[in-house]
Amino acid sequence: MISTTEQVRSADQTLIAYDRQGQGAPVIMVGGGLDDGSENAPLAAELAGAHTVINYSRRGRGRSTDTAPYALQREIEDLAALAAVAEGPVHLFGASSGGALALEAAAAGLAVDKIAVYEVPYAIGEPAVAAWQDYAAEIGAIVADGRPDDALARFMRLAGMPDEAIEAARTSPEFAASSALAHTLPYDAACLGDGPPPQRLSKIDKPTLVITGDAGLEFFGPAAAAITELLPQAESRLLPSQGHVADPGALAAMLQEFFDAA
Repeated sequence: MISTTEQVRSADQTLIAYDRQGQGAPVIMVGGGLDDGSENAPLAAELAGAHTVINYSRRGRGRSTDTAPYALQREIEDLAALAAVAEGPVHLFGASSGGALALEAAAAGLAVDKIAVYEVPYAIGEPAVAAWQDYAAEIGAIVADGRPDDALARFMRLAGMPDEAIEAARTSPEFAASSALAHTLPYDAACLGDGPPPQRLSKIDKPTLVITGDAGLEFFGPAAAAITELLPQAESRLLPSQGHVADPGALAAMLQEFFDAA
């Protein structure tokens, strides 16, 4: 399968880098936190047999540039620029906080056919919302202070990792690689807003598939239920034996069925 690497200029002149492969109805893949597009690359390869897949690096990540100040609207404009490259209404797939961005873009009026999201980490219930809002209030200041390692540690703590495990991880190559993207953690916080899915998402009138792996049902299940209840054409499905980073073959099969259904 031939893959080409290209760039498109967003409305504020930020250069957004993307890989394009395959042929067929276009699918834009939106990565989550601490991802420069690499996490979605195996899934993109799986879908490229029947679709033109655009897998991009969100602004400030990978080969994409960045422009201050950040605003959620700028990321929606990035997706609009990519949709223009695709030349027609697109399907959107968003993983984790990238799912929140995909939903926000659809609610803002981006021309889409269908939307699929995987384990969007909206906070549901008072304790989860309080923990999220504490994190969202702190992460921007940590990044502004120029402390990416501490920002990453704060993110890991939010995800439930104990302090001793975080300290042990600080010397690993994986920690260093993630720390290089930690300056974008406030971007993901902006995509997720105050915690629960916002009421404005109810304006989305396109078929929407909300997928959850069964390993994360305790947290992601209530979030999926809240999205499905809010969106008029949403349905939820369970992906068996999968965690937050799903097997690309299993996820691609479910996405393919959804995107190709009449």
